[in-house]
Amino acid sequence: MYESCFRKMGPDVQNKLKPHNSPLIGFSGEIVHPMGEVTLPVIFGDDKFFREVMLTFVIVATPSPHNVIIGRPGLKMIGAIVSIPHGMVRFPTPAGIATVESDVEMHIAMVNKLDKEGIKVVQESVLTKDKWVINEKFPDQVIEVGSKLQGEYREKLFELLKRNVDIFAWEPSDMTGVPKHFAEHHLNVYPGVKPIQQKRRIVDKVRNEVIKSEVDKLVEAGILREVHYQTWVANPVLVKKLDGSWRMCIDFKDLNKACPKDCYPLPEIDFKVDSLAGYRWKCFLDAYKGYHQITMAVEDEDKTAFITNEGLFCYKKMPFGLKNAGATYQRLMDKTFQAQVGRNLEAYVDDVVIKSCEEKDMIEDIEETFGNLRRINMKLNPKKCSFAMEEGKFLGVLVNNNGIQAHPGKVKAVLEMSPPKTLKDIQTLNGRLVALHRFLSKAAERTVPFIKVLKESLKGNHFEWTLEANKAFEDLKMDLIILPTLTAPKLGEKLVMYLAVTENAVSAVLMVEREEKQIPIYYVSKMLKDYETRYPIVEKVVLALVQATRRLRRYFQAHTIIIYTSFPIQNILRKPEMSGRLVRWAIELGPFDIEFKQRTSIKGQVIADFLAEVPEGANVNCVSVPEPTERIWILHTDGSSNSDGSGAGLILKSPEGDELTYAIRFGFATSNNEAEYEALLAGLRLAKKMKAKQLMAYVDSLLVASQIAGTYEAKGKYMALYLEQVQELIKSFDKCEVLHISRSQNRKADALSKLASVAFEHLAKEIRVELLEVPTVNLKLTADVQIYEGSWMWPIIKYLTKGELPDDKEQARQVRVNSLQYQMQDDILYRRSFLGPLLRCLLPSEAEWVVREVHEGICGIHAGAKMVVAKVMSLGYYWPGMYRNTFEELQKCQACQIHAPVSMRAKNELIPVTSAWPFQKWGMDIVGPFPVASGGVKFLIVAIDYFTKWVEAKPLANISGKQVKRFVWEHIVCRFGLPLYIITDNGQQFAGNPFAEWCEELHINQVFTSVAHPQANGQVERANRSLVEGIKMRLTKYGGSWVDELPHVLWAHRTMPKTSNGETPFSLVYGTEAVIPAEIGMPSYRLQMQVTDNEEALRTNLDFLEERREITAIRESRYKKEMAKYYNAKAKVHQYKEGEYVLRNNEVSRALPLGKMSPKWEGPYIIKKAIGNGSYILKQIDGTELARAWNGIHLRKCYM
Repeated sequence: MYESCFRKMGPDVQNKLKPHNSPLIGFSGEIVHPMGEVTLPVIFGDDKFFREVMLTFVIVATPSPHNVIIGRPGLKMIGAIVSIPHGMVRFPTPAGIATVESDVEMHIAMVNKLDKEGIKVVQESVLTKDKWVINEKFPDQVIEVGSKLQGEYREKLFELLKRNVDIFAWEPSDMTGVPKHFAEHHLNVYPGVKPIQQKRRIVDKVRNEVIKSEVDKLVEAGILREVHYQTWVANPVLVKKLDGSWRMCIDFKDLNKACPKDCYPLPEIDFKVDSLAGYRWKCFLDAYKGYHQITMAVEDEDKTAFITNEGLFCYKKMPFGLKNAGATYQRLMDKTFQAQVGRNLEAYVDDVVIKSCEEKDMIEDIEETFGNLRRINMKLNPKKCSFAMEEGKFLGVLVNNNGIQAHPGKVKAVLEMSPPKTLKDIQTLNGRLVALHRFLSKAAERTVPFIKVLKESLKGNHFEWTLEANKAFEDLKMDLIILPTLTAPKLGEKLVMYLAVTENAVSAVLMVEREEKQIPIYYVSKMLKDYETRYPIVEKVVLALVQATRRLRRYFQAHTIIIYTSFPIQNILRKPEMSGRLVRWAIELGPFDIEFKQRTSIKGQVIADFLAEVPEGANVNCVSVPEPTERIWILHTDGSSNSDGSGAGLILKSPEGDELTYAIRFGFATSNNEAEYEALLAGLRLAKKMKAKQLMAYVDSLLVASQIAGTYEAKGKYMALYLEQVQELIKSFDKCEVLHISRSQNRKADALSKLASVAFEHLAKEIRVELLEVPTVNLKLTADVQIYEGSWMWPIIKYLTKGELPDDKEQARQVRVNSLQYQMQDDILYRRSFLGPLLRCLLPSEAEWVVREVHEGICGIHAGAKMVVAKVMSLGYYWPGMYRNTFEELQKCQACQIHAPVSMRAKNELIPVTSAWPFQKWGMDIVGPFPVASGGVKFLIVAIDYFTKWVEAKPLANISGKQVKRFVWEHIVCRFGLPLYIITDNGQQFAGNPFAEWCEELHINQVFTSVAHPQANGQVERANRSLVEGIKMRLTKYGGSWVDELPHVLWAHRTMPKTSNGETPFSLVYGTEAVIPAEIGMPSYRLQMQVTDNEEALRTNLDFLEERREITAIRESRYKKEMAKYYNAKAKVHQYKEGEYVLRNNEVSRALPLGKMSPKWEGPYIIKKAIGNGSYILKQIDGTELARAWNGIHLRKCYM
């Protein structure tokens, strides 16, 4: 029915209009999208002979002199016979045969009327658009508005557009451009690239005039400017538009090669298209020369130069054809409409569409969009903008209220093609089909004949359009006529997918089920490569699914996908013997929420071919396809109990027909029913061991079969226990039925059971005979799963055995992904390894035992964690966090701890010892023993001032507190005054009386270093080394006693500049430099000075002594800070906490005898207190405190 007829009917009829998604093909081959469909009563005939039927009319907005066209279904319904030569129709009625004749004169009049008014009808009914003039100055520039918008909102839209006339560019001068702070295009040419000047291409006179005209327009609009002496020069290229006019482009290929790619992401086209679904009103906007409204960077303008007959010109605005122009435009759109994108607007480069559900919202959305465009000064092209449309073209598709449809122009381009005659023709055909792949089912399979022709042509063979290709071409055209209308999924909807495979391609269709009707969303197909064509059919099905997830990843991530297929894909992806590609595919599919559902008969795999091949609404006679042959095992069992004993017989038959025959002798008394249960349990265990998945078990005990079926109640304790174990074993099969048969049908098993109950020695030669000594109800049926509950294995075991997943969606997805690497075998969980055997999964307690056994067992050598883990895996074990757990477990090994190597790496940061003024702080130590010298001396007591580095030393015959006291009194106190601090080690001569008591009386603070940590008193240790080295050197040269050489070495040390401060100790103590013997042999300048001048210079030195000491302190501090920075960079700082267990270095503590086999560490001890600077007070396990402090460098953490 034509729209003109439909509009003449009353509101009651018009309100019955329902959606109709399938497009129609007009008489001239054009595609017509119906307005809808309506069912009405129709009377055929005249007053005497008539017949009334209910017909469904499809309403189309197409010009026609007729009201309706009756199709074949309508003619069939009334039983009409049509005679075209006679121009009449005859059909039966209750009153007789009715005849309807054609009125030739009326027909001619209608045709004439169509010729005169046809164009007018097209404008009013087909386009269903109105054209508004909103700027009286430019009446030829009109804006299209949908005719469906009526009432007050139509007036509001007109007023809105009139108020925003400035948002449109009515002439080139209105296009002032986007401000540079919003967008500016930079080329970013690679540094060092040599500019390329293209040679001018000669064009004919017509093209030259077109180029000249276009250049003049762009210069006048301020888009181009003339330039001179350019380094980058390109050529203009003319491309013919669809309407026959020319478009001027610039060949920027050389410039584009010299520019890096801007990786700013462009939106996903399918996502943008889907986001329009569900919105009734759409407004399509087009910028006025959108690219030319963005300014070129000034420094890059000259690089866009091109040559014409009139001269050289470059772009001041961004031109088409530049490498990153699209990214720059998209970046501007995203920033401009940041608050609107996804909510009421979608933008893809220069394609912008406003989407609204209600008329009120549309007015507000348009006003918001205009405000954002005005903010960036972007102008629209009024000729290419349309508002309040229910249907429009966006990103290559047609979007309307019914859904997403193929672009009519792209369909028409293929329908109007003749069979290809050249290589270029077939390439054009394939290129046009790419844009329709989303709508075309099994597109790859349909194009296989075209690809064959293309490959033969590319090999150099003569182009030959085959009969196969021609038939495929004609079939393709027929399919394109009625492409389906697609939809977009809603948030939270479950989606459905069907898979289809052929010899050369795999395909899939994604659908959504709404109101018990499945609507397609997306068609996906892939042509198989040569090696993929040899995949087994099942692997092709999996490949189809994998290809669909790659192409439709966005849908798989956001929705639960239900796969309907008759192939056991889920089981295939869990098989232990999966091939490498199946493993990869299983891992790739793991992150998605995919459910597999079985379809039997016609609803199985055939449905995929049906949906992918048959047009909507077609009536197809479907043939039922049987399910794949099931691999069913057959089990016959029988139990027997008599006065001689009891036994069982069982026969297990494989799908191939092989039989396993067993006879079992029971070593305990049973009733007949118990023997029947024992026989069945033994048969089920045997079938499970043979890895049977589908089992048919036959028993001749009606009681047992009825109790398992649930029709009889299992009374008695033992019967209930037997029934429970049978039901538990049945769960381990995919399919298992226990059926009752008569004894005559179970003769072989019955004979075996009776023979076994009497004697079985003679049966062992031909029949497998076993002895069951304990009733099954007293045995563990399977591994006790309770030990796995709560462990890391439990979710995986539940999923693999029962298909149960956690309630949390993320946890469920994680379990699905992880389970791909595991399998159950004989009730034990194993993990697949890449190159080795299956790895048995262990519980934490089992893992601990294995690690201990490998590490310190019979064959253990206390290897490190890495070697232990490698050995454990090679033995075939696995648990999560193997290395971490092993490392933590081996840390507790007592033998490894006490024999661990001693690390020389610093464990504490360096804390420099400084002194605020001279002789405030002294470091003191005893060196020796030396060779005995005159007076029996063999020790040397050394002291050094931390500020001036002045050294005092005295030879001693013995070491005692009294000698130390005398040395300090004579060499320090009497010469330099009382010190504030004296730093020493923990020797008795320092820590004991009388020296300690004497220091306390004089208020001298004693500071003791940690045990065996001379670094804490490093200044005196450095002095000791210098003195000893100096004495040795002098003895080598002069001989004599070391005591005699001591004064010379001390004198040299006191007059030598120090690295840390650049001054000599002598000058810092006395204010001037000492005169040394070298100045006598070779007189220096100061020895030649007059006495008065010399005395004046000495006094001057003394006056500046305090200042020199302050500068020295600053230098010292800076030097020690740099030294600490270097030291601390290599230190591995570890601070022990109170209560921690530690071991002591046995070489320092000597608590245990030393030797090759002695431990390097001893303990354990407990940290009682941290006293700072890396020193600690320790106590024994019983609480006894150790006498001295210990530095962290001699301690090691103890793991208990």
